[in-house]
Amino acid sequence: MTHRAFIFDMDGTIVDNMSFHVKSWLAFFQRRGHTVDADEFFRNTAGRQGHEIMSTYMGAHLTKEESAALDFEKEELYREMYAPHLAPTAGLVDFIARAKAAGIKLAVATAAPNENIDFTLDGLNLRKEFHAIAGAADVARGKPNPDVFLLAAERAGALPVNSIVFEDAPLGVEAARRAGMRAVVLTTTLPAEAFKEFDNVIAVVSDFSGLDVDELFASALN
Repeated sequence: MTHRAFIFDMDGTIVDNMSFHVKSWLAFFQRRGHTVDADEFFRNTAGRQGHEIMSTYMGAHLTKEESAALDFEKEELYREMYAPHLAPTAGLVDFIARAKAAGIKLAVATAAPNENIDFTLDGLNLRKEFHAIAGAADVARGKPNPDVFLLAAERAGALPVNSIVFEDAPLGVEAARRAGMRAVVLTTTLPAEAFKEFDNVIAVVSDFSGLDVDELFASALN
């Protein structure tokens, strides 16, 4: 467990797609006669697993099978809406190359189901760049619980103290904090002000362009 690791949240970080996730959720709820405020919905749910969101908004009475079926329907709607726009966040590909050249292990830690992981990483031909992947199928609890980040670090062979998380949502940054990890915030979805209360944030950036690998780890040690 001696490696340094970068752990990437997927939605809103590897891809700038959260507006499509919110739109697909709102469309899903509208089909069922529910009206949901978009901003409040994102702040309360980004980083949580689909079954957790279903329970909150559709009722705790749902069986596991009913929740899974509804979640699959919603994610199919998301993939249909986002597919024409699928692209990596600016600067990501070059940043990954620099990190790998520096010997840093790369991992994905996401609340997304396997179908969305396949859709994103295979659709962008990025799966081969990551040493470890942890998703919703691998942990029982979504963010802000630290489980998925801790598992990703373990699979990458890195201790939490040697791992830096890239996130776009407060629940994700809180999960990193609970995991004992520093975080770099991408403002693809929310402004910097949304993260001002977090003491584990070492940088706030609009994308991956210009990020220096060594400087990030130096900042994490301060």
